[in-house]
Amino acid sequence: MAIKRIGIASRCDRPEVLDMVREILARFSSQVQIFVSTATAEVLGIEGTPVERMRDEGVELVISVGGDGTVLRNIAKMKDPLPILGINMGTLGFLVDVEPEDAIETIEEVLYGFSYLERVRVDVFLNGEMLETATNEIAVMSAKPAKIIQFEVHVNDCLLDEMRADGVVFATPTGSTAYAMSAGGPIINPRVNAIVVVPVAPFKLSSRPWVIPADSEIAVKLLEHKKDAVIAIDGQKSYRIRPEDIVKLKKSKFPARFVRISDTCFYERVQRKLS
Repeated sequence: MAIKRIGIASRCDRPEVLDMVREILARFSSQVQIFVSTATAEVLGIEGTPVERMRDEGVELVISVGGDGTVLRNIAKMKDPLPILGINMGTLGFLVDVEPEDAIETIEEVLYGFSYLERVRVDVFLNGEMLETATNEIAVMSAKPAKIIQFEVHVNDCLLDEMRADGVVFATPTGSTAYAMSAGGPIINPRVNAIVVVPVAPFKLSSRPWVIPADSEIAVKLLEHKKDAVIAIDGQKSYRIRPEDIVKLKKSKFPARFVRISDTCFYERVQRKLS
């Protein structure tokens, strides 16, 4: 079934990205109704639509032009994320599969119909109040650089570990190739319904990465009364936490959705990105 309405959201600080948006608009405006995100539209001097309202407007997928950060920001704006098609105008790009030279041809194919993959997201709560939903990872780090923090990690009310470390990363399979991988965690196939727990520079050699079921409830509690920490969500937003605070993580009922554009093997894609 042909697609009738699409959205476009992009980074706005690079001329080549905006040129790509203009090219997409020029090529497809006569075929489908296109809703452009508010920030991008403002730079282009046209009428815009907030990404968070695109589902209400009947948009069927969002084309994200930029890098992984652009994709994460767009997903974060939507409570129930629309399928995302990423055009890679960034650097490494694990979440953006389409290269600029292939963008127009790929969009042409997608407009005739597409399938998508759903990926786990995680809701983050601070003292019972929901903060954000993470697509990649949640990092709990010392509020002061180069300072170790001591904390407990519980999974379903069972103590997983008491750690002294620079911090800890809780990553979805999508985020396992980001911060978690850099901290020494395993790469998780997106089809695996799991969360990876990765200590960052732990003091104890016995503090190792764990892979736990995604539907687990995770709780983090600081143990030292004079040391604050910061919780960073997808590298986009951060919140200060104190020893009396309780951070809880739960699997979100609203997954991230990524347009499937090829049958390329996941393992081959990762090897290509990292080579």
